[in-house]
Order: sequence, then C-alpha cells, then structure tokens
Amino acid sequence: MRIGGHRLLIVEDEPLLRITMADALRKEGWTVDVAEDGVKGAALFEQHLHDTVLSDLVMPKLGGMELLKRIKALQPETTVVIITAHGTVDRAVEAMREGAADFIAKPFSMAQVVVRIANVCSVRLLREQNVRLQEQLEQRHSFSSIIGRSKAMHEVFDLIRLVADSDASVLIHGESGTGKEMVASAIHFNSGRRAKPYIRVSCASLPESLIESELFGYEKGAFTGASERRIGRFEAASSGTLFLDEIGELPLSFQVKLLRVLQERQIERLGSNRPIDVDVRFVSASLRPLEEEIKANRFREDLYFRVNTVAIHLPPLRDRIEDISLLAQAFLMEFSRERERDIEGFSDEVIGLFEAHSWPGNVRELRNVIERAVLFCRGRVITADELPVALRGEDGKASRPTQGRVEPLQMAVERAEVEAIRAALQSTDGRRAEAAELLGISRKTLWEKIKNLDISVDF
Repeated sequence: MRIGGHRLLIVEDEPLLRITMADALRKEGWTVDVAEDGVKGAALFEQHLHDTVLSDLVMPKLGGMELLKRIKALQPETTVVIITAHGTVDRAVEAMREGAADFIAKPFSMAQVVVRIANVCSVRLLREQNVRLQEQLEQRHSFSSIIGRSKAMHEVFDLIRLVADSDASVLIHGESGTGKEMVASAIHFNSGRRAKPYIRVSCASLPESLIESELFGYEKGAFTGASERRIGRFEAASSGTLFLDEIGELPLSFQVKLLRVLQERQIERLGSNRPIDVDVRFVSASLRPLEEEIKANRFREDLYFRVNTVAIHLPPLRDRIEDISLLAQAFLMEFSRERERDIEGFSDEVIGLFEAHSWPGNVRELRNVIERAVLFCRGRVITADELPVALRGEDGKASRPTQGRVEPLQMAVERAEVEAIRAALQSTDGRRAEAAELLGISRKTLWEKIKNLDISVDF
C-alpha cells in the first residue's frame, strides 16, 4: 500500500533492526525518518509531526510509553504502533489503552511489519475520509450553503434558526427550484436530530397505488408480490426527520390517513392491525399555495393546520435580484473546481442578462445555466455566447433560432418538451396527474421532466 505524502517515524535502539525496517518501508513508498532513542524520536516528531510512528517499547533515555504520551499530547491523530519484546506484552496492551493503534511482538518478519503498518494507515485514511465527508455533509446542509444577502433570504435564515431545534411541523412553500429541499435539510441538520435519519419522499413521483405502502410499509403477504416485510418511510425516519416534498400532490383519500398518523404518532403497516409508535419531525413542502388547494377541495383543511405550524416562504429568484450575481459566482466556483477549469467570472453583458431574466426555474435554473456555461466556455470569462437561447432571447424569453443559426438538436427537443408540458399544466391548472394523462406519460415521468427541465409550474 503506497501512500503519497505519508510520513513515518521509526524509533528503535537496535541499529540493524532500525535500518532493516526503514529500508523495507521505503520500498513500499513511505517517507521514513529514523531515531535511535526516544529523546531523538521526540525531537524529530516535534519537527515533522509524522502521520505514523513505529516505536520500540523499551529504550534508553526515553521509553516508548513516555514517547507515546508526548506524541498524543502534540498530535492526537498520529497513529502509533509499538514494538514489544517477549515478556512486555502486558505493557504493550497498556500502551494501546493510552492511544497506541497496534503492537508488534518480537520476533517478526519484515513482511509482517509492512502489512501491519499498511493496515493501521488504511484505518487512519478511512477515518480522515469519514471526517472530511462529515464536514462536507454538515457544510452542505448548513444554511451557509443557502446563498443570499437579500432581506427576504435573511428572513428565511432567521426562521430556520428559530424552528430548527424544535419539533414543530414546518411547511415550506415556494416555486419550483427555489430551494425547498435545501431548507428542509438545513432544518434537520441544524436540529438535535441531526445524527438521526433524514428521509425525503417526493409525493409527486409516487404512483397513487403505492403511496400507503411506501410511507407505512407492509407485512409479508399483505398483497400479491409482498414476499417479505418492508418498513415504510415513517419507520425509517424514526427519531429523525421525514420530509414530504410536494405534499399537495397527495390524493384526498390518503390525506385523512396521514392526518391520523400525525395526530396519533402511530402507523400500521399494510396487512397488519398492530399500531407502531413513530417519533418523527415532520417537514413538508408545496409549490402551490395550499390555501388555494383547500378552496378547490383538493387538500384537507384539517391536515393543512397540522402540517403548517410554522410556514417558511421561499421567494422566487426574480424577487431577489441582488442575490443573482452572488449565486452565479458561487456556482461558477463550484463547477470550475469540479471540471478543473480556470474561469474568472462573467462579462458585464452576462450579468445584465441574468438580472433581466425572469428565471421561471429559479435557483435550480441558474445553477444549470452556469454548469452549461462552464462546459462550453473556451476562455477565462463567460460571455453571452455560452448562454442558452432562452437567456439571449428578447426580454429573456425563449426565442426561435434566427436565420442562418442552427439550434442543437437536443436543445430543440428540450424546448419542444418544455412547451408541451407547460401547455398541459396550464390547461389543467397545474394538476400533474391530469397533465400526465394529456401528455400520454406517467405521473412519475412528468415529475422527472419538470425537475430536470426546470419547468415552472406556478399556475
């Protein structure tokens, strides 16, 4: 196992053994320093703060136990492996209680040393990767990842801080692409439930016939094809947070069952009449105002009051123009780093087009535009030529290709799909099930296209 940049210190008072171990480990790719006693080993460690230390337990001047304590005081994450002779195994075990990762008993072969060091280094690397991943996860879900300096967004941040560590039900509403999912995850990961499950369910993508089994689970034999017990999303989210996205898409027949669960904090799997207690923080989102759905008899008023203890409204991007350049720069840094591109920024014309555009897909649309621009950019500044037709068209509206300009086939197909889907949604007042039937596609396929194509459905 070769580890680039990994520095190892060998502290051993027997010259031949010290040299032999150093040669064997250098051949495996490690950068190796050596010391003939604990005092010199401690001095070398203070100079380089090695990643791994291989130390004899019994040495003159400063023994391995004392060296271990000094190392751990200076840099607790350093991996220490103790070499012990026959009769001192008990002290090696004591060293492990003090923080040593492993011990190697004499006599041993050089192959054993290489394998043991490789093993402890692998564990160290995995631990470091886990720490980095955890830090990235916390950063991703903290509301520092929700970018905005406008007054409207500061109000959103204040509400997240206020409700995050409570168990109040939160309803997030806003147009498609405004960041409702990010707010829901920020609420969970800034709460006392952050170490527990965070389960997200898209109600719009679930076929009506599967909603109850997906959320409540089922017993073996509950229906044809139920070959084994399966727990539902409520049980999976126990002690954590359940986020129901597009809650307004739930059929009325299921809404009464959801209301009962939220009131009683119990579910019953399909095929069973045994109630199961569930402890979940409930967060939901809707892109259409549920008050209007109540008036149209498509959403239960009693369920609305249950899920709407605290309401968070996410403003559309067109209502927070001062955030556009900030968001664009953040996305540019993200995609430039991801694609290893050295792109400095945007031309003044591009910023003007961004601020003039209506952004029907909101932040998600802006993010996709930046990703595309980074992909097509050939210089160090993104110009209008790298933007989609929709942003270059008159007044920021989609335009047909001009004479002599050939539109890429994929872009033409996507534009035609967007027009067809918007027409179907407009004719059904945004009801996706009916729109999907008009288009001849499944409800799930329609939901995926709406999301992938950044189609505004605020009708």
